[in-house]
Amino acid sequence: MTTVLRPKRPFDRHEALLAQRTLFYRHAPSPQPDAPAALFLHGLGGSALNWTDFMGRMSNRLDCYALDLHGFGSSPPPRDGDMTPRGHARAAADFILERDLGPVHLFGNSMGGAVAVQLAARRPDLVRSVTLISPALPNLRYATKGNIHLPVISVPGIGERLVPKFVETTSPQERVQASIDGGFADPSRMPADRFSEAVGEVEARDARPYANDAFLSSLRGLMRTFFDPGPQRPWKLAEKVVAPTLLIYGRQDSLVDSRTAHGATKHFWNAHVVVLPDSGHMAQMEHPEFVEAAWDRFIAPTLDSW
Repeated sequence: MTTVLRPKRPFDRHEALLAQRTLFYRHAPSPQPDAPAALFLHGLGGSALNWTDFMGRMSNRLDCYALDLHGFGSSPPPRDGDMTPRGHARAAADFILERDLGPVHLFGNSMGGAVAVQLAARRPDLVRSVTLISPALPNLRYATKGNIHLPVISVPGIGERLVPKFVETTSPQERVQASIDGGFADPSRMPADRFSEAVGEVEARDARPYANDAFLSSLRGLMRTFFDPGPQRPWKLAEKVVAPTLLIYGRQDSLVDSRTAHGATKHFWNAHVVVLPDSGHMAQMEHPEFVEAAWDRFIAPTLDSW
């Protein structure tokens, strides 16, 4: 069994023309013909590129698909305009069903973690396991300096002024660097080639007329879940997740406070928690080997039950 430890370049991007939507995705095929499928969901402002190195490590045992969520990467906004976590989850479900991949091992980082909870709770038949990396779930008790600006940007009118101004006054290189500075415990861990690939992705995104509106739509959809008092609030949905669940947090995360880690187990009935002491918000990029090891320890042993 051969492990691709670090791909030389990103996995090829493909277009999925589904019945109700168009999505783009990257595929890291497994050399194992009977390998179960895995689906990877990126965070706000990210793309399928966020999973390149981690998919390279996991593709020896999983058939890996990373989506560009609607409005990000190369995927256009959905026809119904729904870019809430629930809307993104519906898109992921359509992809799984129309590609006949389910049940999948589901991975989500940040906003992608919130989407993964929606999908696992509402369509348990499509999900074999759930791995959440610094999931963007309601955490008003432990607001951090890194995320305090997001509610401000989400205010109608303010975001429409601030986001375009930020894009106009900063270069793609500066924006990628800011993302790495906020997402990594040690920004020097970002390889130069991955940095260049991310810059190319941002340059392509800047050329899309819907980019800013899509960012704001997803942000506002996510923020609304933080203040939802009803039965569909994220932590209530977490109680409906029956698949084995792994929650991974970074102790140096400036966006999602790792102190929420063990409290999360009160909501996920079948969960393990790992806190990485020297990792930030995007552990699958900064420390893919540690995320892989955690998955092998806590999720892989459950495979025999399927």
